[in-house]
Amino acid sequence: MPVLKNARHEKFAQALAKGKSATDAYAEAGFKPHDGNAARLRGNERISARVDEIKARVAEKAEWTAADRLLALKMIFDREAEKDARVAISAIAEANKMQGSYAPTQLRHAGPNGGPVATVDLTNVSTDDLERLEALFGPLAGGPGDDDASDQGGEGEASR
Repeated sequence: MPVLKNARHEKFAQALAKGKSATDAYAEAGFKPHDGNAARLRGNERISARVDEIKARVAEKAEWTAADRLLALKMIFDREAEKDARVAISAIAEANKMQGSYAPTQLRHAGPNGGPVATVDLTNVSTDDLERLEALFGPLAGGPGDDDASDQGGEGEASR
């Protein structure tokens, strides 16, 4: 079934396919909230058919992401196992990742000898001292052409 001709009906069907209630989908589609009208539109044969079609397409994509990708990786492994061991091993590694065989990567920042990162509290420093620090360390923090407009730290000239 093609996209519904009535744009609000299409939006209503898409919202239903995403799992929204008929009342919420009705309001999201731009209709004035009304439970009875939402229920009536939900029962419309064309709307129901469109919702089923949208759900079927989503299910096809979800199915491919699981089984078909693993099958494709197996086919790559089978084809490359004798020719190129690196490609075959990569296919195995990707399949293992898909199936959760690897623990998530954790990034940790540490100071000297694995200790805590040293910080300095500058909340009570005078404006003159901050300007001197910026003159000393500003070139280290920024790159060429660095200015307050591209301040990555979130503090521009207005916050001083």
